[in-house]
Amino acid sequence: MLGKNNAAVLQERNRWLRRFGAAGLFPKQDVEDALLEPLDVQRHAAPALAPHLSRRLVRQFPRQAIIHSTLQRSKQYKTEDLTRNYARRLYELGITQAAVLVVNNHTRQVEAYVGSADFRDFANQGQNDGITAVRSPGSTLKPFLYALAMDRGLVTPKLLLPDVPTNFQGYRPENFDKRCNGEVTLERALAYSLNIPAVRVLNQLGVPAFTDKLRQAGFHNITRNRARLGLSSILGGCGASLEELTNLYVTLAGSGRHQSLHLTSTAKQASSTRLVSAEAAFLTTDILAQLTRPDLPLGAASSMRLPKIAWKTGTSYGRRDAWSIGYNRQYTIGVWVGNFSGQGSQALTGADVATPLLFDLFNAVAYNSPNDWFVPPAALDFRLVCAETGLVPGENCPNQVIDYFLPSISSGQHCQHLREVLVTADGAFTYCRACAPAAGYRRELYPNLLPEVAAYKEAQGIPYRRLPPHNPLCQLVRGGPEQAPTITSPTPNTEYVLNAREQQQLLLSCTTNSEVQQVYWYVNDQFLRAAGATERVFFRPTPGPLKISCADDHGRNTNVLVTITELE
Repeated sequence: MLGKNNAAVLQERNRWLRRFGAAGLFPKQDVEDALLEPLDVQRHAAPALAPHLSRRLVRQFPRQAIIHSTLQRSKQYKTEDLTRNYARRLYELGITQAAVLVVNNHTRQVEAYVGSADFRDFANQGQNDGITAVRSPGSTLKPFLYALAMDRGLVTPKLLLPDVPTNFQGYRPENFDKRCNGEVTLERALAYSLNIPAVRVLNQLGVPAFTDKLRQAGFHNITRNRARLGLSSILGGCGASLEELTNLYVTLAGSGRHQSLHLTSTAKQASSTRLVSAEAAFLTTDILAQLTRPDLPLGAASSMRLPKIAWKTGTSYGRRDAWSIGYNRQYTIGVWVGNFSGQGSQALTGADVATPLLFDLFNAVAYNSPNDWFVPPAALDFRLVCAETGLVPGENCPNQVIDYFLPSISSGQHCQHLREVLVTADGAFTYCRACAPAAGYRRELYPNLLPEVAAYKEAQGIPYRRLPPHNPLCQLVRGGPEQAPTITSPTPNTEYVLNAREQQQLLLSCTTNSEVQQVYWYVNDQFLRAAGATERVFFRPTPGPLKISCADDHGRNTNVLVTITELE
């Protein structure tokens, strides 16, 4: 055997050469030269290209002798080499694994499939398939959420969303950097991957509507558990695989039409399903292609090798998973970096460890992609909106900007960021229509802030033009404390004992005068949420003394004091 018994092979070779010489088949000198040729042969391991996909296809087609995959040999080689070498540089950071999927957007065929950094790395579970492993997706679902919200007419790119501490029925999300921005446009909320605006939009859209679309997109784990999923699902509180997430971005690259990926060249062309409109897909892509964003790797903006792509990063809770998924018109590439053991690392973020590999892959695998880009669909249109809110300008909107919108779908609500208020001549009090005098008052414009935004500005000491107190002689409020809301739950001066394991919540309810439409709840002087006058509100309290406050839309308020005790 060559490479194993070279001496025996050499002896047999020479025997045949001498036999050929004796028979006169070759010139004598040629035979003598051939006898002097050394035999130095080494046996190499058999090729093991795409071992994860090979094993997957053999299991999928156990009785098929020959299976033709869709992989492109050169792309697979480059992707494996880049992934393996990149993962080696991360070892000292406590990061051992990576997985990559490369998809041709036009054919929906998988052209490179790397399930781990090294299939033979048994110490770090290299035989696990990171393409199909179910992990927390972090923020990678946010672009799809915003695209769905655009199709529902809930948002447009320049619409301002509150980014303030908010309690969503007991769920209090925080941004990645633990900071709030007051109000941000949707495009900034997505480009900066802010959590609070995303949860707010999901709350508007509805979790069932969101998870049903993900079911149509082939998210198996989310489909099985969708009855138990809540608002945290948009921040990674659900399970998804790299294959599912990458195909979701292929859908955005394909003008919103979803189709299953092809692993074999003999697979039948499946019918496509429209998940989002071409207009919403383009607007989402336009935002994801922006370079003014915090997840751009250090020094990448000035690099000559920065690929022209739209991309989104994600980091799971505990920094266990780092994601970066990007696309141009021809290819979509999904990258996951982490540990199959689930061990987290402080360095493990999508921006820091997943995006550099994504950029390297695009430069190596898709370097010859056509230099064209996505164009706005014909049905998409422009309009002027108020720069203060992103809504259609009202009577008091001098600052206006241009924004995309979906005709007949996007909201046509007119801006009311300023409201006209009747004030006394000295500006000390305001009047309502019921108590305004016949003369002696002025009309003034005051900011019409959402209660939670006003509460945030108050808490942060951010100056804004506050509305003066209401006329104390007004018949609607002159009744004094008895006209203020009456808190019916919780009971004043009561100790509530809650079971920590059952995550019990406290009920807030009140009674008000008939003219009251909305009330505002506060806990320890921190804004909790606005609610209808008769709405029952639940929240998860912290142990210790609590001051519960309720204010109505006429400026009257009342407080109760309670104590919360938790039992383990």
